[in-house]
Amino acid sequence: MKKIILITSFLTIGLANYLQAQFTQVELFSSFDKTDFTLFSSYTINKSKTLSVNTLAFFQKFRDEENQVFDEAGVQPTVFWNINEHISIGPSLYYNSFSGYSERLSAKFTVKNSRLLLIIIPTVAYSEQKDASYAETFAQFQFNMPINDKVSLWLNGQFLTVWDEFKTHSRSFQQLRAGVSFAGHQFGFGLDFDQYGPVPIEKSSFGVYYRKTL
Repeated sequence: MKKIILITSFLTIGLANYLQAQFTQVELFSSFDKTDFTLFSSYTINKSKTLSVNTLAFFQKFRDEENQVFDEAGVQPTVFWNINEHISIGPSLYYNSFSGYSERLSAKFTVKNSRLLLIIIPTVAYSEQKDASYAETFAQFQFNMPINDKVSLWLNGQFLTVWDEFKTHSRSFQQLRAGVSFAGHQFGFGLDFDQYGPVPIEKSSFGVYYRKTL
């Protein structure tokens, strides 16, 4: 599984660069409990910029053997039709080490200015492994406060909740980051909360992170 994630990540970076990506972002989070690696890229594929491809690849590894059952990896390319600068819709194919393959349809709502980015993505999907539908909502925000031309303060958050058959909790997380960006390199402290299963098993991790937009 690690090889699949790494190969996909490198291919994504290469393809994004070839197509003159709007951005490719990588983040490494490390704590005493776990290590997370996340890659996200977004780029347009036509001159009118009405079609774009978003690709997410991630890998989560717990350090303690009793928690390694929660190790998780995923790859998801999504093709979005950009109705306007705020609303997009499109299909994706998602692989997750827990739930296998699923076909998905997502809408994306974006609010963006020089200091704030807010994205909300509701999704309906069908899981091949579970032979059932599910609903998912993902949200992300980024807020920055410039100190000077090279230094700025950053606050980031990512939130996910997944419900099998639209009624039974499957997976959720809340990820918070607070740090400083210097010459394009962002680093600071992070806090992760993870919930698994219908009667949620809760895990939390406090650590440090590094983020770079290529």
